[in-house]
Amino acid sequence: MNFFDELQSLDINDIGRWPLLFRVLFIGLAFMLVVGGGYYQFVHKAVLPTLATAEAEEVKLKQEFERKQKKAANLDAYKAQLEEMTANFGTMLRQLPGETEIPSLLVDISQTGLASGLEEELFQPSGEQTREFYAEKPISIRLKGSYHELGAFVSGIAALPRIVTLHDINIAPVSKDLGADLTLNVTAKTYRYLEDDEGDDAK
Repeated sequence: MNFFDELQSLDINDIGRWPLLFRVLFIGLAFMLVVGGGYYQFVHKAVLPTLATAEAEEVKLKQEFERKQKKAANLDAYKAQLEEMTANFGTMLRQLPGETEIPSLLVDISQTGLASGLEEELFQPSGEQTREFYAEKPISIRLKGSYHELGAFVSGIAALPRIVTLHDINIAPVSKDLGADLTLNVTAKTYRYLEDDEGDDAK
């Protein structure tokens, strides 16, 4: 009788009469099943939450790596952009007058109005208002003249080499007569770059 015939003739209800080889194989198989079941129940299932956490962390780390890799790939472009921004900022700062240049700039603003043919009724600089790295100096101005003269004044202010902005613009006719002159009330603001010691004091 060969191995397979003996295997088919085994009585599951009478294991004690099995040949020694089959009993050893059966005990070994049963032992493996018990050990495998115990491992799954007490080891594998206990590790599952940790495994899930580790997998989620792996996904997060991969995403972070990809994000940093993209930044690293664009590092040269970012550096070039930063250099360009720094250069532009320096150009803008050079348009802010120093403290000693403010009086001449005020004269330039006043002369722009007169050169446009306007009659200057008020030119009153106010105290400086300190910001983070610059000081702002408002000037209350009232001018009288024609529409085209007012336009020439605004164009002249825009053409100044230093930054001057116009705020709170109010234009009204001097009288109800058609073609009468207009009165311009405006606040002009010029800006001054703060020196290092002044910037520290402002903070």
